[in-house]
Amino acid sequence: MTQFPFGFGQGTGGSGDDPSGGMSGMPFFAELQKMLSWSGGPVNWDIAKQLATTQLSGSSTIVSPAERAQTAEALRLADHWLDTVTDLPSGVQTVESWSRLEWFDRTIPVWTSLCEPVAARVTAAMGQALPTEQLEAFGLSGENNPLGGILNQFGGLMFGAQVGQGLAGLAEEVVSAADVGIPLGPTGVAALVPANVAAFGEGLERPADEVRLYLALREAAHQRLFAHVPWLRQRLLDTVEGYARGITIDMSAIESAMQNLDPTNPQAIQDAVSGGMFSPQHTPEQQAALRRLETLLALVEGWVDAVVAAAATDRMPGADALREASRRRRASGGPAEQTFATLVGLELRPRRLREAAALWWSVTEKQGISGRDGLWSHPDLMPTAEDLDDPLGFGEKAAGFTAPDDLSGLDDLD
Repeated sequence: MTQFPFGFGQGTGGSGDDPSGGMSGMPFFAELQKMLSWSGGPVNWDIAKQLATTQLSGSSTIVSPAERAQTAEALRLADHWLDTVTDLPSGVQTVESWSRLEWFDRTIPVWTSLCEPVAARVTAAMGQALPTEQLEAFGLSGENNPLGGILNQFGGLMFGAQVGQGLAGLAEEVVSAADVGIPLGPTGVAALVPANVAAFGEGLERPADEVRLYLALREAAHQRLFAHVPWLRQRLLDTVEGYARGITIDMSAIESAMQNLDPTNPQAIQDAVSGGMFSPQHTPEQQAALRRLETLLALVEGWVDAVVAAAATDRMPGADALREASRRRRASGGPAEQTFATLVGLELRPRRLREAAALWWSVTEKQGISGRDGLWSHPDLMPTAEDLDDPLGFGEKAAGFTAPDDLSGLDDLD
């Protein structure tokens, strides 16, 4: 019979086979045993959802019909304004308004692909680091090692708790589906989180409808890029996932920490998972991936910043103030950035946002809207990190590029 930790077990017959002394029938123990039976991957998403729901229950109010109507109108108007400042057609197929809890639910599929590579490497490292003498003390061997499964279950439980709490915190900050610079929501869905839109506008001394429209412009601009630059979405997600999968862990530090770890002690395992002994070791490959991600994020955010400014400046009295507030929020980081760094192992700060915005402005001045947007037709045409060192000079460098006449054809590119 497989033994479960902390005195829990599944007997093969009556109560005499239950090493928990019958306690598994009690609600608390039954629930914990249920959590430990998770077999859906390295992150226990059931516990993540439970914790996020609990954490957000007090702040995630239902979106009212009026808020849904206001969001739909703002995104419709924003998309119309963008038609005059970019050749990329609308990428909005559906307009939605999300509560904070709905943001969590709607973005889980992408978070799964981003978080699980890190969790898998850490829990695997824990199992591999159990010393032979410690296994022998439990009458086990490498071939007969249920403790490895126990560690996987507890690793999944602890990661699930961390992800649930982290994403709940993020849900209280993000204003839209693409707010972190990566398309977290379903394809073609433009969404605002009204509670967080209102929080963003606090202290800016601008009308609520103006704040909403400005953030709708940013969301609709992101959606145009992700919908009509077919390589961009996957390139961003692949870069993040590739960075995570390439994480190397200092096995000597884990082995040292595991020497005195009692695998049947839940607090000891929790301390091991959250105590920092899994600090990743950055390889040259990791540094290169990080540089690529930072550059691509800056180019995305710089383009969005530039086209939104072009659309809003002459139409919106507070456009400059809202642009600066948005820039500071994205460029300075904060709790949202820290959450992502904890969950995935890297930051999503577009460190060179201002340089990228200046670059796109320069290209627009020299080559026009079509010349600027045409650079997105292939990743090889995109500015590099070195180009951000001389953003104003890049417009001259791109002078020889001829953009396609119809940028809607970008959808057909591989």
